[in-house]
Amino acid sequence: MSPPALSHRPAGMPSTRERADACPGVLRLHRAEDGWVARVRTPGGALTSGQAEALATAAEQLGDGRIGLTSRGNAELRGLAETAGPQLSALFDAAGLLPSPRHERVRNIIASPLSGLDENGHADVQAWAAALDALLCAQDWTAELSGRFLFVLDDGRGDVAGLGADVTLHAAPGDRAILRMGAGPPHVVAASDAPHAALAAAQAFHTAAQAAGTGAWRVRELPADHQPDVAAALRAAGVAVTGPVPVPEVGGVAGGRSARPGPGVLPGRGGTAVVSVFAPLGRLSVVQWRLLVGASGMAGVLRMAGMSGGSHGSVGGLRITPWRGVLVPGLASDEAVRRLRIVHAAGVLTPCSPGLGVSACTGRPGCAKSRTDVRSDAAALTMAPPAESTGAHEGLLPVHWSGCERRCGHPQGDWVDVVAVAGVADAPNRASDIAPDAGSDSAFASASASASASASVSVSASASASASGSGSGSDEAGPPVVGYRVTVRRAAGPDLPVPLPVPVPDTGLARAVAAARGTTPAAVPAPTAHPPVTTTKRARSQ
Repeated sequence: MSPPALSHRPAGMPSTRERADACPGVLRLHRAEDGWVARVRTPGGALTSGQAEALATAAEQLGDGRIGLTSRGNAELRGLAETAGPQLSALFDAAGLLPSPRHERVRNIIASPLSGLDENGHADVQAWAAALDALLCAQDWTAELSGRFLFVLDDGRGDVAGLGADVTLHAAPGDRAILRMGAGPPHVVAASDAPHAALAAAQAFHTAAQAAGTGAWRVRELPADHQPDVAAALRAAGVAVTGPVPVPEVGGVAGGRSARPGPGVLPGRGGTAVVSVFAPLGRLSVVQWRLLVGASGMAGVLRMAGMSGGSHGSVGGLRITPWRGVLVPGLASDEAVRRLRIVHAAGVLTPCSPGLGVSACTGRPGCAKSRTDVRSDAAALTMAPPAESTGAHEGLLPVHWSGCERRCGHPQGDWVDVVAVAGVADAPNRASDIAPDAGSDSAFASASASASASASVSVSASASASASGSGSGSDEAGPPVVGYRVTVRRAAGPDLPVPLPVPVPDTGLARAVAAARGTTPAAVPAPTAHPPVTTTKRARSQ
């Protein structure tokens, strides 16, 4: 069985954390260059129509008019005033989005988004998510968990099990569940005990972290001599460990990505349909969001009329996915097609939209640490794909654009890392000035370093902004961006190949990213010792 991604202790991880994590919530806002930020936890990504409307109201009346979708299936609001906290908390409390103020930041639960909506999976893990959420909110010690501690509940299809959880539950045949803590050994429990087993594992981490005294936020940060005793925690909680079962492969490149809901109209239970869409660069306007809320309201009407059925939470409301998408379940097929056309016309990503699989951090001007306005650069290249692109995105690696090395919000598993860098003097003024098919005057320069040993493939593409064109953020930001470095990041695990060079045509940054997206273990050549490739687009005459 492949271990969940990013389960090892990263190189350079501090041995002792000097502060608590600063993850925002609703009751603890985070200050940014574009105002204050709130993050709303939505366990399992599930929202009722009323809760979804509360998010729209908050974004419209208190924020910047947009709703961000995070890589953990939560919602984020930006552009808030410093004084918006009381109004925000009152609005969300009334909507049922703050069941326990003390625990609001620790309700980090990802669950298979389609669980209970279609015929796949061994269990409806959305029900597990609701039960686990209630257990978390009922304990005093859980309020001491970090806002970064993550639970992942996979219904057996393998879509979310590789998302780098601290505690993973994987549904198995025969009403059983496989529990893992980080990359530790599996423990097989009864499906009915799954939420209690996950809570016991979290308590084992809490105990180990307290004993270590290093301020660890995640399992991978624990010292080697302070590892959680999950078996003892299960016994103490009265959770029986059952006999062995075949352990499924999880988190693999083929299985993990292919099991995720793609865009379009998907088949649901009982003859219903599910509309699946994605947010451009991870954000939706209030208008776009309300179109989806309206579609979810229609599903509720169908349910009241007895025209749709299903299990826990299968109709009505929305589900946010950890790939910055939204599911609207419980619709009649013809209504689903009609709704998909409406949201497509409003700019929401649907099948063949060029922005599918592309995300970006906040960038300038919202983040002072960013070197440039990466969202504008990503949009310029995303909305104008290479000429030979067919619009088909199935099987391509996700892409994440970052304004600095922190890479906030990056995907898990295998992904293409496009990060703003400084140090190349002859880069053009902005990446958005480079046509996707430009690059006839690109110059190749082989890097002197050999291929990286950090499980990545590096392709440096210097193609972005000067200091004057990078945005209107803080003057105290890092060095101005003059280029982007493109790297294929690979998940940890013995089933993945060693680092390989990516063949990149000399046609600019857009083609470098496109080439990297198509890099899969089945497509790359045998390992070589070739160095990474640097493509430089020279500045245009002004």
